[in-house]
Amino acid sequence: MRAVLLGPPGAGKGTQAVRLAERYSIPAISTGDIFRANVSGDTELGRQAKEFMNAGALVPDEVTNAMVQDRLGQPDVANGFLLDGYPRNPDQAVVLDLMLGEQGVSLDTAIELTVDFDAVTERLLMRATLEGRSDDTEPVIRKRLEVYSTSTAPLTAFYEGRGLLLQVDGLGDMDEVTQRIISAIDHR
Repeated sequence: MRAVLLGPPGAGKGTQAVRLAERYSIPAISTGDIFRANVSGDTELGRQAKEFMNAGALVPDEVTNAMVQDRLGQPDVANGFLLDGYPRNPDQAVVLDLMLGEQGVSLDTAIELTVDFDAVTERLLMRATLEGRSDDTEPVIRKRLEVYSTSTAPLTAFYEGRGLLLQVDGLGDMDEVTQRIISAIDHR
């Protein structure tokens, strides 16, 4: 299975990515992990990304796309993968299609965890308290959700238009959410 996992901050993507990767025996690939590996490995792409990150700027799509392409060229993804955090916009989704096309494969599904933003805000505020994240205040969280809505959410329409979108309720017990996702995938 070759899939992308979509959803706003706090929807549980990281947790579900690990669970689904284990279930389908594929690697869960987080763009955060790719960035950290390139920066700590002092790769050329990592050095480029670090310049932008140190300046407080978003890493440009070209650098992000190159890191993802490098990761998707590794042997452990031959039988599939689950991308968490990429693509973030329709332009990156088009580039992902091109990358996969070069490998003679295509994306099987895009799984969107749908959540109520008020419930997610509460979840993130609780997590911030438990983990001592003083910078995760309600205004900051709401701003992140707004950014998601305007920049990342258009992926929903992109993948829906291609018949690849599976929308799954992301609220509730972790096991229930995992079961909902598996049922949706298996039903496809």
